[in-house]
Formats: sequence, C-alpha cells, structure tokens
Amino acid sequence: MASGSNGPAIGSNNELQWYFSQVKGTIEEDINEADIITAVQFNHDGEFLATGDKGGRVVIFQKDPGAKGEYSVYSTFQSHEPQFDYLKSLEIEEKINEIQWLKRLNNNLFLLSTNDKTIKLWKVSERRYRMNGFNLHDEYGVQRDLNSVNTLRIPYLVPVDELTVEATPKRVYDKAHVYHVNSISLNSDDETFLSADDLRINLWHLDYINECYMLVDIKPANMEDLTEVITAAKFHPTNCNHFVYSSSKGTIRLCDMREQALCDQHSKLFEEPEDNGSRSFFSEIISSISDVKFSSCGRYMVSRDYLTIKLWDLNMDSRPVETYNVHEYLRSKLCSLYENDCIFDKFEVVWGGPSKYPFEPMPRIYERSGLLFILARNARIPPRSVLPMKVGNTLQVYTLRFRLDGVSVVL
Repeated sequence: MASGSNGPAIGSNNELQWYFSQVKGTIEEDINEADIITAVQFNHDGEFLATGDKGGRVVIFQKDPGAKGEYSVYSTFQSHEPQFDYLKSLEIEEKINEIQWLKRLNNNLFLLSTNDKTIKLWKVSERRYRMNGFNLHDEYGVQRDLNSVNTLRIPYLVPVDELTVEATPKRVYDKAHVYHVNSISLNSDDETFLSADDLRINLWHLDYINECYMLVDIKPANMEDLTEVITAAKFHPTNCNHFVYSSSKGTIRLCDMREQALCDQHSKLFEEPEDNGSRSFFSEIISSISDVKFSSCGRYMVSRDYLTIKLWDLNMDSRPVETYNVHEYLRSKLCSLYENDCIFDKFEVVWGGPSKYPFEPMPRIYERSGLLFILARNARIPPRSVLPMKVGNTLQVYTLRFRLDGVSVVL
C-alpha cells in the first residue's frame, strides 16, 4: 500500500494504516520554550485530553461530536507557578511533569497535575447558569441602596448565552518530596495515589493534604553509596495493593503493600540477564528504564529504556516476553550522544486502548520535540515496522486502523 499525503502506511491492505487527522498548535522552528509540551494524558473514555507544558499551563481538549477523532480546546488554566526554595536556594520550575485523570463520577472533571515538588488536584466544571435576583446588589454586582430595599427576593438561576468552564484547585499536596517528582499514579480504589521522586515513593489519600505515608525509601545512610535512583512508579490497574517502580539500573520491582508497611523488600524483581560480551561504557546509561506501564488487564507490563521496549509477564520475572529494538541504529552513535547529553533523554511508552470492534479507529496523540517512533505489534506486522516523525511544540493526531489480533504499543 502506498503512502498518501495524509499519512504513511505499512504493509498490505487491511493490515496497518495511519491517517493524518489533526494538529493542535503551530509548526514553527522558532518556538517559545514555555510552550513545549511536557505531559499528555487522555481521560478514561477518551473524550477529553489534557496537556501540560513547560510554562505550567494545562490545556484540556474535548472530542468534537461531529468531527470523528478531532479535538477542540475545552479549557486552559495555569496549574503551577515558578517558586523558590529559600532554604536550599533552589528555583522550582513550573513545568508540568505528569497529569493523571480521576474517574468521572458526575458532570465535573478531576485531574492531578505535578511539577517537581507540588501535586495539585483540580476540579474542572461547567457553568451554564448564573444567579440573579439578589437583594443587596444587582446582577452586575453593584451595591444597592439599602433604603430602597423594601422586599425580600429569592435568587434564581438564569441561563447564560455562552458556556463557561472553570478550573478550581481543590487540594495541594506539597512539602513531602525532597527530590524531583517523576511519577504520580492513581490507585484502583479511586481514593489513594502515589507520588515518586528519585529516592522515595509516598502514598497519599485524596482527602488529606497534610500527611502521607512513605512506601519506599532507597536513600542510603551515606549518599556516596548511592547506586541507583527511582525513575517511574505505577499502581496495578485492578489490585489496589500492588505497585511497581523502575530504577536507573534497568530493574523493575513489584511490591505488595499487604506484606509489610515499608516496601523496601520487593515481591518480584524483573531484570533481564546481562550479556557480559556486549557490555560497554554506556551499558548502564542506556539500560536505565524511563517509563513503565501496566496493561489494562494487569497481566503484562511494558518498560521503556533508551534503545528498546520490553514486554513483561507478571508471572515470569526472569526475562521479558518480547523485546523491540526501537533506536537500534543509534547504538553506533552513543559516543556522540553522550557528548551532547542526548543519551540522557527520557522516553515514555503507552499501551494501545482496548477495542470492541475489529476495525475500531483509535486516536493517538504524541508529545516530544525531536524524533518520535510508533511501533505496533500484530500477528501480521513485523516488530521492525517503525515510523519516524518529527514533532515540535504541537500535538499531532493520527488514527490507526488494523485488526486487533495482537497488542498495539505506542511510544
């Protein structure tokens, strides 16, 4: 199948095809650094999409009911502001590191957003009515003459011409992380969530902002003995007592909160055996896991390091089920990447959503400035089918159509 102007295609008919759908933002070489997107997250039903940028802003897009797979701006608000830690003489950036949606229970939307130090719970609500008929002031807020008030009126609601969307901070969870927060994850009980920095993982309850419980602490007594840091942490999608965290040594630890209060001792350790013959100066750097995600069923998880994606089965911790070489061509250029610090770039990985129909279109939005790669595993599509795309500070929406007899993985 030939590639069209609206998107490239891979394989023969009815296998894999990408259709270019939408761009949010401007494609320019010279961009404002504050506009660079740093976090992207769909809500649970895919109707809303939240993005965070380096300027601390959160932009929420809503799926257009008329246009299939297209999104329009729903709300924009300033989530975080730059701060300064006077005790440590450190400036805290407003950059959004991660966004997590809470399950929708009513017409309001709730989401968690975090920068390096502070986590906030936001309520996004719609206002379709305004209050009218006040006793002490008119509809414009002007104070009435008290001598002219001789009757008692009952306020009433009046429909407004334009829909107003308000974002209100409901909780602020701070002063619990000494190091930079790299992950937040909502628990399946919808009441608690975890936050992870380089050395510690904390457990929070959504209703309490002044206290949290430390689940993991890998900080050594002497910092010179530090050999690894936490890079990502995620709750299990169905078991509220299980969570995993990855490290810079390329390992993933599965912990059970029922076994002990402080989860310093893991239940399982997922680690691929190292090939001593291929070990080099860069082996430890490129083996650092930058992201880990559970599948929706909770049986599998996928991890991302600098050059590969690994698919793990929770019942087999000795080696990954499959390994995808994504950036294999960069292996010969690691020295140059080390000199310009590109070897320390972090990449994320996302599971493809579940499908009810064989050819259900699945919209995907990708974030990253630089090269992006899309990888799909299907019974009739080889794992090496990789598409490079260059993206700036824009969101590019693609629709994937293929028969779901495998698992799709999107980076």
